Amino acid sequence: MGKKKKRRREEKDSGKSYLVPDFGVLASLYPSFEPYVFYSPADGSPKINWKDFNATRQLTSVLLLHHHSLTWWIPDGQLCPTVPNRANYIHWLEDLLSSDIIPNYHRDQNIVKGFDIGTGANCIYPLLGASLLGWSFVGTDVTDIALEWAERNVKNNPQISKLIEIRKVDFEENTSNGESYSGPPILVGVVKTDEKFDFCMCNPPFFVTMDEAGLNPNTSCGGTPAEMVCPGGEQAFISRMIEDSVQLKQSFRWFTSMVGKKSSLKNLTSKLREVGVTVVKTTEFVQGQTSRWGIAWSFIPPSKKIVSSHVATKNILTFMLEGIHRQFCAFHVLQSVESFFKESGASCKLNTASFYIDVISSDLHFRITVFEQIPGTLLVRGSLKPGEIVVPGLLSTIFLQLEDALKKEFCSGKVSTHLLDSNHA
Repeated sequence: MGKKKKRRREEKDSGKSYLVPDFGVLASLYPSFEPYVFYSPADGSPKINWKDFNATRQLTSVLLLHHHSLTWWIPDGQLCPTVPNRANYIHWLEDLLSSDIIPNYHRDQNIVKGFDIGTGANCIYPLLGASLLGWSFVGTDVTDIALEWAERNVKNNPQISKLIEIRKVDFEENTSNGESYSGPPILVGVVKTDEKFDFCMCNPPFFVTMDEAGLNPNTSCGGTPAEMVCPGGEQAFISRMIEDSVQLKQSFRWFTSMVGKKSSLKNLTSKLREVGVTVVKTTEFVQGQTSRWGIAWSFIPPSKKIVSSHVATKNILTFMLEGIHRQFCAFHVLQSVESFFKESGASCKLNTASFYIDVISSDLHFRITVFEQIPGTLLVRGSLKPGEIVVPGLLSTIFLQLEDALKKEFCSGKVSTHLLDSNHA
């Protein structure tokens, strides 16, 4: 027992994270995960069956315990979240809140309050936000099983339980078959009078039918009809969010949602412009071969003039590192990024806990962050310091050089990567 605890401590202190989880190491540390790990006949690498709900649920459980000291579980059939994708959403919110696009009207600058729409049995966003950043949350849901298990997951983590409230949404079933939203209240009727939040977030029901929801044969993440579908799908759901936001425009700094289809962004952005928002921001979350998008809006007057999109300099760029050799992890990539910029005379500040490096040179000040997508695949993101003004194209040029250097050092074979503009106005 003592030897196992020592191994767990050494692994947690080694600088590695679930950014590139080693299934073999996790299986040796957590017996509950071991039955789901098998070894590839080709190269002996440890793998799991992504089509097995029990395997993905157990992986989520051990990742949350190993890296965040969170005790977590969900019953069969409930939506099982991927930890890196959810963490990416949290970090995007962190970027929005730390930017000076819109002012912070809270009296207590040290308290960040979030509102998670449809938190689910997994309660993943409040758990991550509270444990990673100390944020407080209200998580809402409508089904008894989701409310019961969300409460359980909160109570089983007493170190953060005071930061999270689970709130029941009262709803009478609507049998409408129309394409407009006819589900439970989202914000209006759920947010209490005089409540103020820094943001709301949502992983909405993306699909119109469960048949559509089950089209991906390569993964099994579970999910009930209440979590996965609604009449009109995500377009109808987020459109109702937009309508609610008009009534509650003073209750939130930022309204945000994940979006499952890129084609939805154009229509949603048009709706936001029609209702008179002051700011719209979008981003892309890349999870292996799957992409999701984020959309955020606010009615608060900007604290500074926002440059028109047709002349704006790209200030957030990303690229993928795929086919990373087994002996390397995100920590090694970060070390190489640090060396790359130090060799050019820049000053670097490495944060191994949050997997980013702040780079300061005579020309610009920016941050490089590393996120896991799937085992063997990393997303590298470069973001300018808020308010930083640089020569157009300078960050792109530097980032392309970094991409080329990292691919040569860490990736095997020919890797297809591309730069993504993740800062649309």
